[in-house]
Amino acid sequence: MLIKPPPELPPSEITPRKLFEARRSFLAHTALGLTAGAALWHGLPVHAASRLDGRPSPHSTTEPLTAHKAVTGYNNFYEFGTDKADPARHAAKMQVRPWTLRVEGLAARPRSFDLDDVLKLAPLEERIYRLRCVEGWSMVIPWLGFPLAAVLKEVEPLGSAKYVEFVSHYDPAIMLRRPVLDWPYREGLRLDEALHPLTILALGLYGEALPNQNGAPLRLVVPWKYGFKSAKSIVAIRLVEHQPATAWNLAAPQEYGFYSNVNPQVAHPRWSQASERRIGELRKRPTLMFNGYAEQVAGLYRGMDLAKEF
Repeated sequence: MLIKPPPELPPSEITPRKLFEARRSFLAHTALGLTAGAALWHGLPVHAASRLDGRPSPHSTTEPLTAHKAVTGYNNFYEFGTDKADPARHAAKMQVRPWTLRVEGLAARPRSFDLDDVLKLAPLEERIYRLRCVEGWSMVIPWLGFPLAAVLKEVEPLGSAKYVEFVSHYDPAIMLRRPVLDWPYREGLRLDEALHPLTILALGLYGEALPNQNGAPLRLVVPWKYGFKSAKSIVAIRLVEHQPATAWNLAAPQEYGFYSNVNPQVAHPRWSQASERRIGELRKRPTLMFNGYAEQVAGLYRGMDLAKEF
């Protein structure tokens, strides 16, 4: 995986929290919210229909947000190129409407969802999460989404389902920058990780529908794991009995484990994970165990040797 220093974003580019909260209040009072979200999927002009709103969540951090410009312009989405600016340059070619999400495998009621169906599953919430990249940089992002558990509940997982596999969209006609991985991109979680309240299916950020470069129209967000675990532009979710193969683990198993929990005590083979650089800040800060979500998720890994099962 390429390592490049993050951009030197001045503090003036960080969105003031008061400004962002005032904007959210405006959206609520102009009755956008879910209605506007539904309008988006019905093909209204982007400028009129890309706004979303979600109710506040107790799971959100109160840390300052990373600048919108950085969140939408500094991305890893290798299907569109390995430079951080490539996804914003090239992902607009990806068609995200109509979109079908298949949820299949070991389920009593496997089914497909279009985006209207997805939006009806649960109210949107604003989840302000820390995002820690395996490359050593981090962001704080105001996602809009709802617990992945709401989707899985709809299909009724069978008792034999132990893991969840996620498959991302892949169109070789527009995603041909480099053969970095074996496409389509695949990720996986244990079923209890997938059902955890912190794990969400996101459809927006910063009060708007997800930009293509951030994984439109829907993506996974698992805040206590390195960012590459949060698969983008998902087309299939599969309930399976055995641990699924994942894209980065297949490419370099010695560097990218299946769990990939943020862990400052376990170095990547080529660099330390003890500290990170928050985009927009000049100095590094210590990395927190499970990205600061240890109180909520450490119990999932009780009894495991996290140096071996990394």
